[in-house]
Amino acid sequence: MAKCSNCSSKAIIASEQAFCKKHFIEYFENKAVSTIKKFNMIGSNDRIIVASSGGKDSTAVLYILKKYFGNVEALAIDEGIPGYRSITLQDLEKFCSNNGIPLNIYSYKEEFGFSLKEALQLRKDLSPCHMCGILRRYLLNSKARGFTKIATGHNLDDEAQSIMMNLVKAQMPLLSRLGPVTGNARDSMFIPRIKPLYFCTEKESATYAIANNFAPRFVQCPHSHSSFRAFIRDMMNDYAAVNKKAKINLINNFLKILPQLKAAQSTQLNHCSNCGEPCSKETCKACKLVSSIAVAIN
Repeated sequence: MAKCSNCSSKAIIASEQAFCKKHFIEYFENKAVSTIKKFNMIGSNDRIIVASSGGKDSTAVLYILKKYFGNVEALAIDEGIPGYRSITLQDLEKFCSNNGIPLNIYSYKEEFGFSLKEALQLRKDLSPCHMCGILRRYLLNSKARGFTKIATGHNLDDEAQSIMMNLVKAQMPLLSRLGPVTGNARDSMFIPRIKPLYFCTEKESATYAIANNFAPRFVQCPHSHSSFRAFIRDMMNDYAAVNKKAKINLINNFLKILPQLKAAQSTQLNHCSNCGEPCSKETCKACKLVSSIAVAIN
């Protein structure tokens, strides 16, 4: 077993260097805090809420923001996915209780009148990830009102996948909204997202959760295996197995062109005629989707 690059202790991970438990935790937290400072993610007057699933990444963000930046709250969405979300919410509730973090939970059932499982039975023409993406984004933004930033657990692997997905589909407007601080428009009703783990890999995030005994059960959404993201993830992992710097090179080069991408895209937002939330059309995607499911129910 390799030794830590900083001391003679047994290494638990070989990342940029080999690290023992103590020095890896310091390395991971320093990387996240340095990213926050480099991209001016958090100001002295910011109120931060973390989009939390109970998984390793968002739990790491909750812990680090609480430790280094003080008061923080958690925002969780219960989509109604049997055998999955109830497990992650149990882990999240325990973590927040142990660390004195207020937890706010909202469900599809209470907010829209149906769970994801029920919606999928009514709209078999839509993929679960497409439907879930629309409704989760809607609730995260609307329920974070009063906070100035939403922190997410997106890591380096997640971002590399998102970049590649939008490149493959030629979705330049969506591509321009990525980056350490997301969004491409300023609107009083749009809460900017920040990604403290932007340069932390999936492997590092999992190791950090285990080293801190956060006890996430690493359960996976039953719908994720059939998603386009899963296809891109597997493809990139296969390539990165023989080209170690593929993902970080993609990220670094994307950041070089991101200012030009943002400048080339429109930053004008409308407000939904039905709910008032910011959107690009007259009616937001969430209201259209909920309306179509309500019609199917009736």
